[in-house]
Amino acid sequence: MTPGARIQAAIEILDAITDETAAERALTGWARRSRFAGSKDRAAVRDHVFQALRCWRSYACLGGADTGRGRMIGALRADDTDPALLFTGVGHAPAPLSAVELTSGTPAVTDADRLDLQPWLVERFQGSLGDDAERAAMALRARAPVMLRVNLRKGSVDQAMQSLAADEIATAPIDGINTALQVIDNHRKVLSSAAFQNGLVEFQDSSSQKAMQTIVLPAGARILDYCAGGGGKALALAARLDATIYAHDADPSRMKDLPARASRAGAQIRILDEDAVARAAPYDMVLCDVPCSGSGTWRRAPDAKWRLSEASLGALVDVQSVILDTARSLIAPGGTLVYATCSVLQEENEQQIEEFVRRHSGWSAVSVARLPISAVGDGFFVAHLLRE
Repeated sequence: MTPGARIQAAIEILDAITDETAAERALTGWARRSRFAGSKDRAAVRDHVFQALRCWRSYACLGGADTGRGRMIGALRADDTDPALLFTGVGHAPAPLSAVELTSGTPAVTDADRLDLQPWLVERFQGSLGDDAERAAMALRARAPVMLRVNLRKGSVDQAMQSLAADEIATAPIDGINTALQVIDNHRKVLSSAAFQNGLVEFQDSSSQKAMQTIVLPAGARILDYCAGGGGKALALAARLDATIYAHDADPSRMKDLPARASRAGAQIRILDEDAVARAAPYDMVLCDVPCSGSGTWRRAPDAKWRLSEASLGALVDVQSVILDTARSLIAPGGTLVYATCSVLQEENEQQIEEFVRRHSGWSAVSVARLPISAVGDGFFVAHLLRE
C-alpha cells in the first residue's frame, strides 16, 4: 500500500468507529476485508487510527471537519505535512482537497478541543490533577511507551537486555524500577522473542510494576488478586514474593491465558471461582485492581476516552465501592487491602479511599500514592488499607 492508500484506509476505519463499533472491531473488520495489506501496512494504518483517536477533537479542528477525512487532514497538518501531498486521488489515495478543505481548519481554541477531552471531563480532569492537568492531558495525546517486566526468577535485567538484543530488540532500563525495561526499537518482535517465549519478560507498564513493588509481605503470606483480569499483577507478585497467590475475576474468561502465562513464568498461581474465594479466606492481603475509567491509560486505548460518559463513570464508582466492601470481609485481622486503579480521577481514587474509611471502622489508609502519566509510565493510583 502507498502512504496515500494507508491514509484512505484510516479514513474509512475512523468513519466506521461509532458508539456500537469499537476501534479494535473496526480495525479487525478492515483487515479481514483487505487481505492485500501486509503486516507493515496493517501496522501503519493502525498507528494512523490510534493517533487520530488520541487527538480526536484537535485533529477535527485542524482538518475543518468532524469526519475521518477531516481528522486525517488535521493529523497531517499537526505533523507539518501538506495534506495535498497525500490527498492526490491517485490509485487508492484520498481524493484531492476541495477548495473548502484547502482553506478550512483552525487550531483548537477551547480547553476540550486543545486538550482532547470531552467537555464534561475537563473540569474533573483539572480538579483531580490541578497544575499537572494540562501536562497530563497533552501526554495522553502521544503514543504510549512499550514496557516490559523482567522476571527476576528467570534471569537478571542485563540477561534480559542481552537476550532481547539477540533478537534485534533494543531496550533501556528505567531508573527506580528494578524490573522495568523500555523497548526502544522493534517492539513488534517481542512476542516472538526468546526472552518472551521462555518467560524472562512480560509486557507490563512501569507504573504498574512500581505499584506492585510497594507490596512487602512476610514469607508464606496468602495473597488474593481479586480482580485479576489477565493476571499481570499476580505474576509480578509471584516473581518477587515467597507467597501463596490466588487469582479471581468476576469474568473468568479474562483469566483464560493466565495458566499458560504462569507456566511460562515458572509461577504457581491458583485460580479461584467465587465460592472458592470465600472458602480459602482469610487472606493476608487482597489486591483490588478495580474496573475503572482507565483515564491514566487512554493513550493505549484512546477510544475509551470518548466512550466514557458521566453515567458510566458513576456506575464504575459504585462498582468500585461494592468491590472494596466485599474484599474487606476476606482479609485476616492485621491484613492489608490494596486498592489500585489506572485512573487519574479523584472520585475513583482518593475519594473512594476516604469514603471507605468513613464507612468502616477499624480500617486505616497507611499509604496513598499517585504515579503520574509520564514518558515511561501510565497514570496509576494505589492505596494500602490496614485492617487494625
